[in-house]
Amino acid sequence: MNDTLVLLGFTTTPLELLGFVLSVATVVLTILRNHWGWFFAIVSSATYGVVFFDARLYGDAGLQGVFIAASIWGWWQWLRGAAGRPLPVTRLSRRGWIASLIGWAVGFLALSAFLKAYTDTDVPRMDGFLTAGSLLGQLLTAKKKIENWHTWIVVDVLYVGLYVYKGLHLTAVLYAVFVVLAVLGLRAWTAAARADAGPHAGAPVAEGA
Repeated sequence: MNDTLVLLGFTTTPLELLGFVLSVATVVLTILRNHWGWFFAIVSSATYGVVFFDARLYGDAGLQGVFIAASIWGWWQWLRGAAGRPLPVTRLSRRGWIASLIGWAVGFLALSAFLKAYTDTDVPRMDGFLTAGSLLGQLLTAKKKIENWHTWIVVDVLYVGLYVYKGLHLTAVLYAVFVVLAVLGLRAWTAAARADAGPHAGAPVAEGA
């Protein structure tokens, strides 16, 4: 059912390929601020949970379960999180930046220690660092903070190297695509935030159907 296959010179599996397609759809819809992106996020997370577990990336595998729960919450936040209205795009305050960086650091220390002590992963520190960063990115995305894209750019660049090392070459390509999409997302959301701060500030940001 999930036998190895070669596609365009890359060794992959049907599940990894499905996760690739669903993940790209998720990011594109997120850039467009279309709330249906959360549905694709849920399905892609479930798919990649299996892929990462098979690759002994237990932090990433467990992260997918958290992503599913966070995606359900994020979906609600985007639709009803601003006093019953769709959330606008906003920036983190200085306090928010500091809290985010501290949270990433604490998450890294806790997760890498756990992975090293209780799993057979060969990359506990990198897995822990990127898992913590991904959790932060997901939280900032759910709150429609522009800084989610800064977080994803850092995380995705490092994930490319990790997945090449683990032999998940198609997923490495996916995360290289994610880097490009994150840059586009940063530009698009920055423009949206400026528009929201204009003459019609306070009006809900238009969402996809």
